[in-house]
Amino acid sequence: MPCSAAADLDRLFASIRRQRRAALAIYYPVGFPTREQSLETLHLLAATADVLELGLPYSDPMMDGPTIQQATHQALTAGFRVAHLFSTLRELRASTTAALLVMTYWQPVARFGPERFAAELAHAGAAGAIIPDLPLEEATPWLNAARAHHLHTVPVVAPNATADRLARICTTAGGMIYAPAAAGVTGHTGPLDSGLPAFVARLRTLTHLPISVGIGISDTEQARQAAQYADGVIVGSALIRRIQSTPGASGVRSALDLAHDLARGVRRLQSAA
Repeated sequence: MPCSAAADLDRLFASIRRQRRAALAIYYPVGFPTREQSLETLHLLAATADVLELGLPYSDPMMDGPTIQQATHQALTAGFRVAHLFSTLRELRASTTAALLVMTYWQPVARFGPERFAAELAHAGAAGAIIPDLPLEEATPWLNAARAHHLHTVPVVAPNATADRLARICTTAGGMIYAPAAAGVTGHTGPLDSGLPAFVARLRTLTHLPISVGIGISDTEQARQAAQYADGVIVGSALIRRIQSTPGASGVRSALDLAHDLARGVRRLQSAA
């Protein structure tokens, strides 16, 4: 793959692996609570995160729990448009070192046009996209467009998938594999799935890509635990809840405090390389 934001993401994970730690990936919806405030918060989070996952607000977020649903609804009410995603990417790419991924559902991409969406993402500086509701059987138009524009496609893989299906998904993947840390929608605050370490180990037999875990990591101790066997730890709802519970600057400061704690957790040296 030629020099691109996707190649930068590959180099980032290679560097992090040499440091024997995990990457911290932070999910945040563009436009929450307003476009201007989200850009300011993303700039602040980028100083701590290795990877930023920019969420594209969508009216039917099937994988998301109440926290992200409320945040994306607020962004849409405040006037979010798809063009704001690309402008936010451009501004972040110009001023931060964090790798940039986009998390979106398929319908906004389909309406915009897969080829056009991929071209805009690449031009704006994204390393790739996560589209959790796009099944492998229907993914060819997107995969072709993503490859043409040197974008990674990061799949969200289900623990109950067959070995054959997981293998086929991994062959189309790039950048990293996204493994759910708990069953259900985002925002889970209970314990991590007891089978998560074994699932990560299973994925490692199918791909050499980094394995990142998210959906259900809500505190520093869970992030530290996951960092012992995963290459990346993804957190979103726990940070957003801080801002929702205390709107304004104090809520952002609280979210940043949590981000710093999470970073310390995932950056402790792992027990094995």
